[in-house]
Amino acid sequence: MANRSCLLYAFVLLVAFQSSMIMSNTVIHTPQCRPVAASSRDKILFSINLLIYKAEFFLRASVGVGINGISPGLVQGPVPIGGTLANITNSARRIIEELGLATVGHLRAIKQVLRSNLPLPGPQLDLSAQVFAGFVNLGFNVSTLSPPFNIYANTPSFVLAAEAISAFTVQYYAGIIPSIVGDEQRQLVAGIGLNEAAAFGVLRTILNDGVNSTVPPYTFTMAELTNRTSEVVNRLGGCGVKDEGLIVPFHLGAENRTTSNVVPGDVNSLAHARFEREILRIVFGTGNATMPGGLYPDGFIGALYQLILNLNLS
Repeated sequence: MANRSCLLYAFVLLVAFQSSMIMSNTVIHTPQCRPVAASSRDKILFSINLLIYKAEFFLRASVGVGINGISPGLVQGPVPIGGTLANITNSARRIIEELGLATVGHLRAIKQVLRSNLPLPGPQLDLSAQVFAGFVNLGFNVSTLSPPFNIYANTPSFVLAAEAISAFTVQYYAGIIPSIVGDEQRQLVAGIGLNEAAAFGVLRTILNDGVNSTVPPYTFTMAELTNRTSEVVNRLGGCGVKDEGLIVPFHLGAENRTTSNVVPGDVNSLAHARFEREILRIVFGTGNATMPGGLYPDGFIGALYQLILNLNLS
Protein backbone atom coordinates (compact mmCIF):
# COMPACT_ATOMS: atom_id res chain seq x y z
CA MET A 1 0.00 0.00 0.00
CA ALA A 2 2.80 2.40 0.90
CA ASN A 3 4.61 1.73 -2.37
CA ARG A 4 1.44 2.30 -4.38
CA SER A 5 0.77 5.56 -2.55
CA CYS A 6 4.32 6.79 -3.14
CA LEU A 7 4.21 6.02 -6.85
CA LEU A 8 0.76 7.51 -7.23
CA TYR A 9 1.67 10.76 -5.53
CA ALA A 10 4.89 11.05 -7.52
CA PHE A 11 2.88 10.56 -10.70
CA VAL A 12 0.39 13.21 -9.59
CA LEU A 13 3.22 15.72 -9.12
CA LEU A 14 4.65 14.89 -12.55
CA VAL A 15 1.23 15.41 -14.16
CA ALA A 16 0.89 18.70 -12.28
CA PHE A 17 4.25 19.78 -13.68
CA GLN A 18 3.27 18.89 -17.24
CA SER A 19 -0.13 20.55 -16.92
CA SER A 20 1.39 23.67 -15.37
CA MET A 21 3.76 23.99 -18.33
CA ILE A 22 0.73 23.97 -20.65
CA MET A 23 -1.45 26.26 -18.55
CA SER A 24 1.16 28.64 -17.12
CA ASN A 25 0.00 31.49 -19.37
CA THR A 26 -3.67 31.11 -18.46
CA VAL A 27 -3.72 30.54 -14.69
CA ILE A 28 -4.57 33.75 -12.84
CA HIS A 29 -3.55 34.07 -9.19
CA THR A 30 -4.96 36.69 -6.86
CA PRO A 31 -2.28 39.22 -5.83
CA GLN A 32 -1.60 37.72 -2.39
CA CYS A 33 -1.18 34.25 -3.94
CA ARG A 34 1.10 35.07 -6.86
CA PRO A 35 4.72 33.88 -6.99
CA VAL A 36 7.38 36.51 -6.38
CA ALA A 37 9.45 37.25 -9.49
CA ALA A 38 12.91 35.80 -8.92
CA SER A 39 15.68 33.85 -10.61
CA SER A 40 15.72 30.07 -10.65
CA ARG A 41 18.74 30.15 -8.35
CA ASP A 42 16.96 32.31 -5.77
CA LYS A 43 13.89 30.05 -5.82
CA ILE A 44 16.06 27.02 -5.20
CA LEU A 45 17.89 28.83 -2.40
CA PHE A 46 14.51 29.74 -0.88
CA SER A 47 13.62 26.04 -0.83
CA ILE A 48 16.76 25.26 1.15
CA ASN A 49 15.05 26.74 4.21
CA LEU A 50 12.33 24.09 3.91
CA LEU A 51 14.71 21.22 3.19
CA ILE A 52 17.01 22.06 6.10
CA TYR A 53 14.03 22.12 8.45
CA LYS A 54 12.83 18.75 7.24
CA ALA A 55 16.25 17.11 7.47
CA GLU A 56 17.01 18.48 10.94
CA PHE A 57 13.53 17.62 12.22
CA PHE A 58 13.50 14.06 10.88
CA LEU A 59 17.07 13.19 11.81
CA ARG A 60 17.05 14.62 15.32
CA ALA A 61 13.74 12.86 16.05
CA SER A 62 14.88 9.50 14.67
CA VAL A 63 18.61 9.19 15.43
CA GLY A 64 19.43 12.20 17.58
CA VAL A 65 21.83 14.02 15.23
CA GLY A 66 21.42 16.85 12.75
CA ILE A 67 22.53 17.35 9.15
CA ASN A 68 26.19 17.97 9.95
CA GLY A 69 26.24 14.79 12.01
CA ILE A 70 25.53 12.95 8.77
CA SER A 71 27.37 15.17 6.29
CA PRO A 72 29.86 17.39 8.15
CA GLY A 73 30.10 20.93 6.82
CA LEU A 74 27.11 20.69 4.50
CA VAL A 75 25.14 23.42 6.27
CA GLN A 76 25.96 26.28 8.60
CA GLY A 77 23.58 28.01 10.96
CA PRO A 78 22.34 28.26 14.54
CA VAL A 79 21.57 25.14 16.53
CA PRO A 80 17.86 24.29 16.21
CA ILE A 81 15.59 24.93 19.18
CA GLY A 82 13.86 22.01 20.83
CA GLY A 83 14.87 19.03 18.71
CA THR A 84 14.67 15.69 20.53
CA LEU A 85 14.28 11.97 19.96
CA ALA A 86 10.68 10.99 19.34
CA ASN A 87 8.91 8.14 21.13
CA ILE A 88 7.93 6.30 17.94
CA THR A 89 7.86 2.68 16.82
CA ASN A 90 10.96 1.10 15.35
CA SER A 91 9.37 0.81 11.92
CA ALA A 92 8.37 4.49 11.94
CA ARG A 93 11.83 5.45 13.17
CA ARG A 94 13.48 3.67 10.23
CA ILE A 95 11.20 5.44 7.76
CA ILE A 96 11.73 8.86 9.32
CA GLU A 97 15.49 8.30 9.38
CA GLU A 98 15.49 7.25 5.71
CA LEU A 99 13.50 10.30 4.66
CA GLY A 100 15.78 12.58 6.66
CA LEU A 101 18.87 11.06 5.07
CA ALA A 102 17.34 11.46 1.61
CA THR A 103 16.82 15.15 2.29
CA VAL A 104 20.50 15.49 3.16
CA GLY A 105 21.18 14.14 -0.32
CA HIS A 106 18.85 16.76 -1.81
CA LEU A 107 20.78 19.51 -0.06
CA ARG A 108 24.08 18.15 -1.31
CA ALA A 109 22.71 18.00 -4.86
CA ILE A 110 21.67 21.65 -4.62
CA LYS A 111 25.12 22.62 -3.41
CA GLN A 112 26.69 20.79 -6.35
CA VAL A 113 24.38 22.23 -9.00
CA LEU A 114 24.79 25.76 -7.66
CA ARG A 115 28.58 25.30 -7.69
CA SER A 116 28.93 26.41 -4.08
CA ASN A 117 32.13 25.71 -2.15
CA LEU A 118 30.70 27.07 1.10
CA PRO A 119 28.29 25.41 3.54
CA LEU A 120 24.65 26.08 2.76
CA PRO A 121 23.38 28.82 5.11
CA GLY A 122 20.55 27.79 7.37
CA PRO A 123 17.99 29.78 9.38
CA GLN A 124 17.12 29.51 13.06
CA LEU A 125 14.69 26.59 13.41
CA ASP A 126 12.21 25.87 16.17
CA LEU A 127 11.60 22.10 16.37
CA SER A 128 9.96 22.22 19.78
CA ALA A 129 6.77 20.43 20.72
CA GLN A 130 5.39 23.77 21.89
CA VAL A 131 5.53 25.42 18.46
CA PHE A 132 3.65 22.55 16.83
CA ALA A 133 1.15 22.51 19.70
CA GLY A 134 0.33 26.10 18.81
CA PHE A 135 -0.99 25.03 15.39
CA VAL A 136 -3.06 22.23 16.94
CA ASN A 137 -4.48 24.56 19.57
CA LEU A 138 -5.63 26.89 16.79
CA GLY A 139 -7.35 23.96 15.13
CA PHE A 140 -9.37 23.19 18.24
CA ASN A 141 -9.84 26.86 19.10
CA VAL A 142 -8.37 26.48 22.59
CA SER A 143 -5.53 28.20 24.41
CA THR A 144 -3.99 24.77 25.03
CA LEU A 145 -5.16 21.18 24.90
CA SER A 146 -5.11 19.21 28.13
CA PRO A 147 -2.57 17.70 28.31
CA PRO A 148 -0.57 19.90 25.91
CA PHE A 149 -0.14 18.35 22.47
CA ASN A 150 3.32 16.78 22.13
CA ILE A 151 4.46 15.67 18.69
CA TYR A 152 7.32 13.68 20.22
CA ALA A 153 5.08 11.62 22.53
CA ASN A 154 3.92 8.92 20.10
CA THR A 155 4.01 7.76 16.50
CA PRO A 156 0.70 9.24 15.25
CA SER A 157 1.47 12.70 16.65
CA PHE A 158 4.97 12.78 15.21
CA VAL A 159 4.02 11.47 11.78
CA LEU A 160 1.32 14.14 11.58
CA ALA A 161 3.97 16.83 12.08
CA ALA A 162 6.36 15.12 9.65
CA GLU A 163 3.62 14.95 7.01
CA ALA A 164 2.93 18.66 7.39
CA ILE A 165 6.60 19.56 6.92
CA SER A 166 6.77 17.34 3.84
CA ALA A 167 3.64 18.96 2.40
CA PHE A 168 5.20 22.43 2.42
CA THR A 169 8.23 21.20 0.47
CA VAL A 170 6.18 19.22 -2.07
CA GLN A 171 3.78 22.09 -2.70
CA TYR A 172 6.54 24.66 -3.13
CA TYR A 173 8.36 22.48 -5.63
CA ALA A 174 5.10 21.82 -7.48
CA GLY A 175 4.75 25.60 -7.71
CA ILE A 176 8.23 26.44 -8.98
CA ILE A 177 9.04 23.53 -11.31
CA PRO A 178 7.42 25.13 -14.39
CA SER A 179 9.38 28.36 -13.95
CA ILE A 180 12.85 26.89 -13.49
CA VAL A 181 15.23 27.83 -16.31
CA GLY A 182 18.16 25.68 -17.36
CA ASP A 183 18.25 21.93 -17.93
CA GLU A 184 20.48 21.15 -14.95
CA GLN A 185 18.48 23.21 -12.48
CA ARG A 186 15.16 21.96 -13.88
CA GLN A 187 16.31 18.36 -13.56
CA LEU A 188 17.47 19.06 -10.00
CA VAL A 189 14.16 20.57 -8.91
CA ALA A 190 12.07 17.91 -10.65
CA GLY A 191 14.16 15.14 -9.08
CA ILE A 192 13.87 16.60 -5.59
CA GLY A 193 10.16 17.30 -6.03
CA LEU A 194 9.32 13.78 -7.17
CA ASN A 195 11.30 12.18 -4.36
CA GLU A 196 9.72 14.50 -1.79
CA ALA A 197 6.28 13.64 -3.19
CA ALA A 198 6.95 9.94 -2.71
CA ALA A 199 8.02 10.61 0.89
CA PHE A 200 4.85 12.60 1.46
CA GLY A 201 2.82 9.67 0.16
CA VAL A 202 4.52 7.31 2.61
CA LEU A 203 3.67 9.57 5.55
CA ARG A 204 0.05 10.01 4.45
CA THR A 205 -0.25 6.23 4.17
CA ILE A 206 1.04 5.73 7.71
CA LEU A 207 -1.47 8.29 9.00
CA ASN A 208 -4.28 6.70 7.02
CA ASP A 209 -3.61 3.31 8.61
CA GLY A 210 -4.92 4.85 11.85
CA VAL A 211 -7.42 7.27 10.32
CA ASN A 212 -10.29 6.17 12.59
CA SER A 213 -8.15 5.57 15.68
CA THR A 214 -7.95 8.07 18.50
CA VAL A 215 -4.74 10.05 18.93
CA PRO A 216 -3.44 9.33 22.45
CA PRO A 217 -4.11 10.60 25.04
CA TYR A 218 -7.14 12.39 23.50
CA THR A 219 -10.57 11.29 22.33
CA PHE A 220 -10.39 12.77 18.80
CA THR A 221 -9.42 10.62 15.83
CA MET A 222 -6.64 11.13 13.33
CA ALA A 223 -9.29 11.99 10.73
CA GLU A 224 -10.58 14.85 12.87
CA LEU A 225 -7.08 16.04 13.75
CA THR A 226 -5.97 16.20 10.10
CA ASN A 227 -9.12 18.08 9.15
CA ARG A 228 -8.66 20.64 11.91
CA THR A 229 -4.98 21.23 11.24
CA SER A 230 -5.67 21.51 7.51
CA GLU A 231 -8.20 24.25 8.20
CA VAL A 232 -5.55 26.16 10.15
CA VAL A 233 -2.97 25.80 7.37
CA ASN A 234 -5.43 26.95 4.70
CA ARG A 235 -6.54 29.90 6.81
CA LEU A 236 -2.95 31.02 7.40
CA GLY A 237 -2.00 30.53 3.75
CA GLY A 238 -4.93 32.61 2.55
CA CYS A 239 -5.09 31.05 -0.92
CA GLY A 240 -7.89 28.51 -0.75
CA VAL A 241 -8.05 24.83 0.15
CA LYS A 242 -4.66 23.30 -0.57
CA ASP A 243 -4.19 21.30 2.60
CA GLU A 244 -6.69 18.51 3.16
CA GLY A 245 -7.50 15.96 5.85
CA LEU A 246 -7.59 12.20 5.41
CA ILE A 247 -11.39 12.10 5.25
CA VAL A 248 -13.10 14.80 3.19
CA PRO A 249 -16.59 15.59 1.87
CA PHE A 250 -17.42 13.99 -1.49
CA HIS A 251 -16.98 17.32 -3.30
CA LEU A 252 -13.30 17.32 -2.30
CA GLY A 253 -12.71 13.62 -3.00
CA ALA A 254 -11.33 12.28 -6.27
CA GLU A 255 -14.01 12.68 -8.97
CA ASN A 256 -16.50 13.54 -6.21
CA ARG A 257 -16.88 9.81 -5.60
CA THR A 258 -14.89 9.13 -2.44
CA THR A 259 -14.31 10.55 1.00
CA SER A 260 -10.95 8.81 1.30
CA ASN A 261 -8.12 11.29 0.75
CA VAL A 262 -4.74 9.59 1.13
CA VAL A 263 -3.40 11.43 -1.92
CA PRO A 264 -4.80 14.99 -1.85
CA GLY A 265 -5.20 17.03 -5.00
CA ASP A 266 -7.27 19.66 -6.78
CA VAL A 267 -10.50 19.11 -8.75
CA ASN A 268 -8.52 17.12 -11.35
CA SER A 269 -6.39 15.38 -8.69
CA LEU A 270 -3.35 17.44 -9.63
CA ALA A 271 -0.91 18.31 -6.87
CA HIS A 272 -1.62 21.54 -5.01
CA ALA A 273 1.01 24.24 -5.52
CA ARG A 274 2.01 27.00 -3.13
CA PHE A 275 4.29 29.96 -3.66
CA GLU A 276 6.65 31.87 -1.41
CA ARG A 277 4.29 34.14 0.51
CA GLU A 278 1.79 31.37 1.18
CA ILE A 279 4.53 29.17 2.58
CA LEU A 280 5.86 31.94 4.80
CA ARG A 281 2.42 32.85 6.18
CA ILE A 282 1.94 29.24 7.22
CA VAL A 283 5.32 28.24 8.63
CA PHE A 284 5.60 31.54 10.52
CA GLY A 285 2.17 30.84 12.02
CA THR A 286 1.33 34.53 11.70
CA GLY A 287 -0.59 34.69 8.43
CA ASN A 288 1.90 37.38 7.37
CA ALA A 289 4.89 36.64 5.13
CA THR A 290 6.88 39.51 6.64
CA MET A 291 6.25 38.60 10.28
CA PRO A 292 8.50 35.69 11.36
CA GLY A 293 7.57 33.26 14.10
CA GLY A 294 6.45 29.68 14.48
CA LEU A 295 8.84 27.21 12.90
CA TYR A 296 11.22 29.99 11.80
CA PRO A 297 11.46 32.53 14.65
CA ASP A 298 13.99 34.71 12.80
CA GLY A 299 12.63 34.22 9.29
CA PHE A 300 14.19 32.67 6.19
CA ILE A 301 17.66 33.01 4.71
CA GLY A 302 18.24 34.26 1.17
CA ALA A 303 17.70 37.02 -1.38
CA LEU A 304 14.12 36.05 -2.24
CA TYR A 305 13.01 36.35 1.37
CA GLN A 306 14.80 39.68 1.69
CA LEU A 307 12.99 40.91 -1.41
CA ILE A 308 9.66 39.97 0.18
CA LEU A 309 10.61 41.93 3.29
CA ASN A 310 11.90 44.94 1.35
CA LEU A 311 8.73 45.17 -0.74
CA ASN A 312 6.51 44.40 2.27
CA LEU A 313 4.82 41.56 0.38
CA SER A 314 2.83 40.22 3.29
